[in-house]
Amino acid sequence: MGPMQVSVQLFAGLRQRAGTSRVEVELGPDATVSDLLAAMAATPVGPLAPRSCIVAVNREYAAPSARIAAGDELALIPPVSGGESPVRRVRVTGEPLDLAALAAAVRDPRAGAVVLFEGVTREVDALEYEAYAEMAEPYIARIAAEEAARHDLLAVAVEHRTGRVALGEPSVIVAASSAHRGEAFAGARAVIDRVKAEAPVWKQEEGEWIEGELPSPS
Repeated sequence: MGPMQVSVQLFAGLRQRAGTSRVEVELGPDATVSDLLAAMAATPVGPLAPRSCIVAVNREYAAPSARIAAGDELALIPPVSGGESPVRRVRVTGEPLDLAALAAAVRDPRAGAVVLFEGVTREVDALEYEAYAEMAEPYIARIAAEEAARHDLLAVAVEHRTGRVALGEPSVIVAASSAHRGEAFAGARAVIDRVKAEAPVWKQEEGEWIEGELPSPS
């Protein structure tokens, strides 16, 4: 199969920036959403900053790894109206996590409660974590945004370690703020439960990879 031509709809600031509501892009036969975003640099849209927009494929928000087929309905979606995003920080990193930095990221003058959750290594000298970071970060951001809306959170921040995490050190931190403690507790719990169940992050304990359940396709 040869290259395919796709048409991408543009909206709001992206449409204004490009001077058109639609651009044509040539992609390879096995192209992904990430490939499409990179290809924007050669169109009137120009280079895109990381996390500055998301792609909708057939009217569904798509992960960077999602495949694109000829005939798909494609749209480039900038941040939607409705104020500042509640997702203040999402990071998958090999560096130690900073609880104070995440707490600061979610503080808000409207917040009466800030809840912090740390998942720490216990009972063994260390755990090893591996992640598909390019997919995990946007996926965790999506989880955070969905649970923020569901639980009336003002702000959410999530960081997850990769590599070796020693006894007592945090492998994941979730920070959430809300006007009231009930919503903050429930929202933080919902975020960490979904991150553990859905994000492409794997844990090795004493040489064995810990198996859970396969996540369900969205």
